[in-house]
Amino acid sequence: MSNLEQEHELPGNPSLPSSAEDLLRLIGREEGDYKYSVEDFFRNPEQTGFQLSPNGDYLAYAGPYERRQNVFVCPAEGGEPVRITQETERDIGGFFWANNNRIVYVKDSGGDENFQLFAVDRDGGNPRDLTPFQNVKIEFIDDLEDQEDELIIGMNKENPMLFEPYRLNVQTGAYQRLAPNDNPEEPITGWMTDHAGRLRIAIKTLNGVNQHIMYRAAEDQPFRTVVKTNFKESLSPLFFDFDDGHVVYCVSDIGRDRSEIIRFDFEKGEEVGPPVFAHPEVDAGSLLYSRKRKVLLGAVYTTWKRQIEFFDEQRRQMQKRMESLLPGYEVVAVSSNRAEDKYMVRTFSDRSLGAYYFYDLQQDSIRKITEVSPWLDEADMAPMKPVSYKTRDGEEVHGYLTVPKNKEGEKMPVVINPHGGPWVRDSWGYNPEVQLLASRGYAVFQPNYRGSTGYGKAFWMKGFKQWGHDMQNDITDGVKWLIDSGVADPKRVAIYGASYGGYATLAGIAFTPGLYACAVDYVGVSNLFTFMETIPPYWKPYLDMLYEMVGHPEEDKDRLHAGSPVFHIDQIKTPLFVVQGANDPRVNIDESDQIVQSLRERGIDVPYMVKYNEGHGFSNEENRFEFYKAMLGFLAKHMK
Repeated sequence: MSNLEQEHELPGNPSLPSSAEDLLRLIGREEGDYKYSVEDFFRNPEQTGFQLSPNGDYLAYAGPYERRQNVFVCPAEGGEPVRITQETERDIGGFFWANNNRIVYVKDSGGDENFQLFAVDRDGGNPRDLTPFQNVKIEFIDDLEDQEDELIIGMNKENPMLFEPYRLNVQTGAYQRLAPNDNPEEPITGWMTDHAGRLRIAIKTLNGVNQHIMYRAAEDQPFRTVVKTNFKESLSPLFFDFDDGHVVYCVSDIGRDRSEIIRFDFEKGEEVGPPVFAHPEVDAGSLLYSRKRKVLLGAVYTTWKRQIEFFDEQRRQMQKRMESLLPGYEVVAVSSNRAEDKYMVRTFSDRSLGAYYFYDLQQDSIRKITEVSPWLDEADMAPMKPVSYKTRDGEEVHGYLTVPKNKEGEKMPVVINPHGGPWVRDSWGYNPEVQLLASRGYAVFQPNYRGSTGYGKAFWMKGFKQWGHDMQNDITDGVKWLIDSGVADPKRVAIYGASYGGYATLAGIAFTPGLYACAVDYVGVSNLFTFMETIPPYWKPYLDMLYEMVGHPEEDKDRLHAGSPVFHIDQIKTPLFVVQGANDPRVNIDESDQIVQSLRERGIDVPYMVKYNEGHGFSNEENRFEFYKAMLGFLAKHMK
């Protein structure tokens, strides 16, 4: 095959990415003798993601084989691990125990996010591709804990826009469709089972913006609509009540600004009793329950960090005991056996990925399994502190500031790091990007600008149609607050982000040209029109919702044009580094190609890294290493 033919098969414009030599020169710009390398922050852990088998006799975990994360199994009481998968192209995306002998796992191809499902015995035998279909994506509905050989998944096998529920046998791969989902005009976008694994709730999306939550008392009955909502208010079912088969625990913000956990009677179509949990400042998160004892354990929510309010005294005492045995860390029970007397426990903090422990409730004994990243000393890491500031229009924005060790009180180079999403939030915890930058002397600022979730409905909705406008102003005002506070050296402020954060990076240098010394855009949107034209097919049911939240390409044409950095190339003077995964299904490579080509046509040199075996962010270890080394070189060139 000729080079020309090979080029034609690659996504995007293969003539645009920088040469390997140019990127190596960029990497070489960072000099200095540092205790920790890029590899130390971004290498795959030797052992992580531990899960107990249902009987508590075995542990499964993810670990590297030929630089890719694979699944290993070992006895819970200790012993030699057995690697049971052999993936060498791509990390395994996730796994769990289907029963005491069989593990199911997912992986995609080159970052395309078309996740397929595989199964293998705990000794590595009987491997099977359970969903051997081209360009089909799966989603989990119920692992059917009480039915050992089956689980329920959704697949968009018949129509890429529509996921239908299937009962799947993890031994044979045999599958059976449980309900149709064949109307693209009124797609069902969510399914939920009861504790017996019966499909009882279906969530239909109409016109991209309205939801009908449908319910049935039994599987031989038709679904009927019980609740109608607009996407601006939500009722999200969590799980069924243990005693009353008509009542469902839900997260709801109907008639309230901050979402609360409530009980909803689907037979009567009404909320019952007082809220189960509400917080005066932030949204309710999720609910913990004991499957064995059939009781609620507690509510999980996030203020500046993850918190739990316990309802169950037994679980409260267990948490207290674990925290006394592992002082100074956040302690989370991540997995248990079915008898709920053996637990996998994970510790973490803002300065450590922590460790895994095996906790035996009956024996009241705890045993360390492994440190996740023992090569990093947490004493060398920088603390992540919650901060808040007022914007130009009086809005309060919360965020996090990480200052390099022993640098308090100095004017520092700062990297502004807006989160992706944008309808998520940053929260407290260990972040390898932040710690890498802090180790090189940069402070890192992470604002939860308006539109971020977790702070109530009003704050979220204040971000509607504000890409490049009020959302961007919040970030800009955060920079000015850092400068006025004496934290940031105004001549050495950079901006770096991924996905929406990449968009905010481009918007920052297009709309506030003198504010940043340099910028790094990682899989970011540059053109709001083409972005919405190239979304994956399974996002299509939500297109009208995107129009309301981002803007309509015709009705809001001027606003979208004003908010698209690619149309404001003449204002961009800030040095820019662009990074893209070629197979990205969310932010098409054309988004990065456009900005690079437009700037180069103006004679501006833009280093551009493209990886043709990656998607929306780099999964493969060697690609992560190269990207972060190049980013450090780029920052050193323009900030030091």
